[in-house]
This record gives sequence, structure tokens and C-alpha cells, in this order.
Amino acid sequence: MKLAAKDLLRLATVGSVDDGKSTLIGRLLVDTRQLFDDQLDAVAAASEKRGVGDLDLSFVTDGLRAEREQGITIDVAYRYASTPTRKFIIADCPGHVQYTRNMATGASTADLALVVLNVAHGVKEQTRRHLCITALLGVRTIIVAVNKMDEVNWSESAYVAVVDELTTLAHELGFESMTPIPVSALLGENVVGRSAHLDWYDGPTVLQALEGSDAGSWTHTRSGARLPVQWVLRQNGGGRTYAGMLNGATLHEGEAVTLLPANIETTVTSITSGSGPRGAATAGLSIDVGLADETDAGRGDMIATAPLPNVTKEFAATVCWFGEQPMRADQRLRLKHTTKVTPVRLRELSGVVDIETLSVLPGTELATNDIGLVTLQTADWIVVDDYRDNRVTGSFVLIDEVSNATVAAGMVGRAAFL
Repeated sequence: MKLAAKDLLRLATVGSVDDGKSTLIGRLLVDTRQLFDDQLDAVAAASEKRGVGDLDLSFVTDGLRAEREQGITIDVAYRYASTPTRKFIIADCPGHVQYTRNMATGASTADLALVVLNVAHGVKEQTRRHLCITALLGVRTIIVAVNKMDEVNWSESAYVAVVDELTTLAHELGFESMTPIPVSALLGENVVGRSAHLDWYDGPTVLQALEGSDAGSWTHTRSGARLPVQWVLRQNGGGRTYAGMLNGATLHEGEAVTLLPANIETTVTSITSGSGPRGAATAGLSIDVGLADETDAGRGDMIATAPLPNVTKEFAATVCWFGEQPMRADQRLRLKHTTKVTPVRLRELSGVVDIETLSVLPGTELATNDIGLVTLQTADWIVVDDYRDNRVTGSFVLIDEVSNATVAAGMVGRAAFL
């Protein structure tokens, strides 16, 4: 039986370094029996090599040898799990500030963020940075695992103080739902099974909260159907079809569409996926479509239904800068947006986001991991939606023309909380 999209939950774990993200995910996987014996043996061997007395569950997600030797998470580690009611894709994002780009990658398609906090330390600067980026990337639901409760003797007052601090921040960032849960990932308390030490808490465990959360939110959209053209396919007997991955609203055979940026109005005559012809297609499906009118459409063009996206050479955006050298006005880069690549110039830097106050301050440059408001000017016409309307056609990356390194992730428009 084919898995329905709503039954698959994508989540990103975020938080500051050493707050226990990897240990929490390891505990979830071990206590729900997702690991084979040889995987557990490998974790045990790595734990022994580092001189850890008990099984170090953080090694379940730390897949790189260098990470294991240092005891940190550098790359995004993806793990897959299932319960009788749901399947999960788990992205364990690195906590160190220098790996903010990796964290943004892990959160970009997440339905929710699982935030891990050390109850004794509260909300750190990097926690705030991760939550700010998570909100920018359109995640609207967070589950907060207030970790290491055993180290404060299961104190309810310590838990409430952290939750109060985070509740204020979550409200400022515009999250729609926050579920706080007191846990000890190391001891497995309130992760899968309930804790006998927390009789003052009557909410869900982490697993129960994950099983009860809405899935598929990353595909939710307020835009029409969007098909960025990736390939033009010549058909036997003549004619062409246009292939790509659909996002936005459902596309139907016989539906009126507009080819952009040429602004050619036509009709869908056929839709084909890997399983054959179909009358309609939903977001996330790779398809090719036939059109009623001949066009000269190519890679980088877009087939869209109303409400139509914007066709522009200049737009405002929010960017998270990853480059080692600062980003400055008039800098020239390349912009990759869906299947389109074009030269781009930073026309204006409007301000830099202060992570502590969430205010926008004047600035002349963006340093590594800064978040800023900019105006970009492209050499070619591009077809964009506001990121709040469509997380695919509203996002882009910036690429250094010399090194080909990705130096920024961007969202079209301005975040609601800025």
C-alpha cells in the first residue's frame, strides 16, 4: 500500500550545542526498536573508544568518524523511523554556530522543529538563532524537549522558568503551536515512556507529541500550481512535453495555465508521471505535461495556475549569509531559484537582524551567519512567489561566481516577525 503524504512526518531537531539533541534522537530510535543489532554494536564500540561507560546514544545519529572522535555533530544526520501510526524523517541538525548553513538545510522541508534545551542553561544565543531561522523557513509548530531534568532533581520551577522564556520567544517569532515536555534523554524519561519522576507533569511524551502532530505542512501553500520546467521532452510522432517537480496547488488535465515569464496562456492537455497518464497531480510529484499550444519554453521557465506568481528582475528578500567573506552592497553573485540560474547583484542591504531583540538594525555588510534584509537585482527575468505563500518558489540560494560555493540561503519577501 502506498504511503500517504500525511502519514509521513518530517522533523528537524534544533538547539544549542551539548543540549542533548543527538542523545534524544538516539533514545527515540533505541526505545522504539528502530536499530539492528550491528548498529547497536557499532555505537557500543564507539562509546568504549571514547571512554564512555554506558552506551552513548548520540552516536546513533553521528555518522562521521571525525564527529564521533570530537563528540559533536557537524553535518545534518538523517534517520528514518516508524511506529504503528506514523513514519518519520528525522534531521539531527548541528548546534555549533559555524554550521548554521547545515541547520538551515535540515529545517527547510520540516513539518515541525523538535527543540532541545538544557533546563539549567535555558535559551542560549544559538538556540535563538536556530529558532529565528526555523521561523524564517516557514516552520510553524515546535515541540520543546526541556532536557536534563535529572540534573536539576526534576524541579518543576526550573522547568516552568525555561518554558516561560521560550513561550515569549515563540510568540515573537510567530509560531502557531508550542508543546513543552520535561525529559531526560540520557535516562529515557518522558521520551517514549512516561517518567515516574515527573508526577507533576500530565502532558504527552515526546513520541506521543510527534505522533499527534500534523504532517505535510511543508507542502501547504497559498499559491496556485507551480511547475518549474526542468526538461523539455520531444515525443514520438512530434510535439513536446515539459517535465519537472510540481509544487503548490493540484494541477488538473484540461486546466488553464500560464507559461512564464513569456506570459503565454494555454491549457494542459496531458499529465504523465512515472506510473503513467493521470488526470491530476499533487505537490511533490515529478511529472511531464503537454500543452495545447506550441511554445519555446525551456529550462528555468514556469507553468503556473492562478493566483499567478510575480515576474520580476528586482525583489526584496531575507537572507542568511554563510560566506566567509562579508556580503556587501553591489556584490555580484549567481542566484539559483527552482530550475533557473541567473547573475544577480546585491542592490541594497536594508538592515541586519539582531538575534537578541529580533529588531532590524542599520548595517553595511552581513558577516557569516548574519540574517539580513536585502534587495536583489537579477540579469534575467525570474518567476517568484512570496515565501509565506510557497516555500519552493519563494526560496533561493546565492552562489559565489568564482568558487561555486553556496554563500547564502534566501526567502523572497520579509518575515512576518521582522
